[in-house]
Order: sequence, then structure tokens, then C-alpha cells
Amino acid sequence: MSNERAIESVLAANGHRLTPSRRTVVAAVLAGDDLFSVADLRQRIPRVGRATVFRAVKLLVDCELVCRVRLEDGSLRYRLRAAADHHHHLVCTGCGSVEDFSECDLDAMSKTLAGRTHYEIQAHRLEIYGLCPECRVASTAR
Repeated sequence: MSNERAIESVLAANGHRLTPSRRTVVAAVLAGDDLFSVADLRQRIPRVGRATVFRAVKLLVDCELVCRVRLEDGSLRYRLRAAADHHHHLVCTGCGSVEDFSECDLDAMSKTLAGRTHYEIQAHRLEIYGLCPECRVASTAR
């Protein structure tokens, strides 16, 4: 099954259609780099309106087909969801590469925090920033 067909199946399972505009956005996501912004998509598909691109990306995030990645500078990027389960991101501050990881011991902390603050903790997101092995080698070679 192609990636576009897989995305279409997930959207259908969630009660959404892959409309022509959404199909154009999905094609741009699949054809682009690992990390992308809405502005990147807009440059690739200028004939699709800004609001339509934002709504399509939000839908892809809501259906867990795309995940958000917050870079160290605070900017927001997106990428196709590589991990099927709950995961987090390791972000290289040198080259900007992103790696998924699923180890997460935040459950105990979430329960403690919920008990102390009386919040109902619904989710968490974690990005860890550092230098990938290639950037570490490059930084020590200087």
C-alpha cells in the first residue's frame, strides 16, 4: 500500500475524506524533506490556500499521521509520524535532524503532579536537544 493510500485509509477510519486539496497537501508532505513547516508546504503548493494547508496539517496531526516537533529556537516543524506508538523527539541543535525515541518514565511524575495540582493530565510531549554523533565529531574537529 502506498503512503498516500495508507493516509487515505487512516483519514477514512477517522471519518474524513482525502479531498483534492488535502491530496495536494499530502503529496507535498510525502515529496518533501523529513521536517517541514506550513510555510515550506505553501511554497511547494502555492495554489492551495494558506488556511487550507493549516487545516490539512492540523487534521494530519489530529489523526496521528504527522507529529509536531518544536525546535530549540522555538519554531514548529512537522514530520511524518515514524513511530506508531507514543514517542518523543531527540533534536540535533547542530544540523536539525530529529530522531524518535519511545523510552519515557514520565508516568510516575505525571501521577504525582496530578495528585499535587489536581490536574487531570491528558498528555505530554518531550523534545530533548543535543548534538548528533556527526555534529559532535564536526564540533571537536574545529
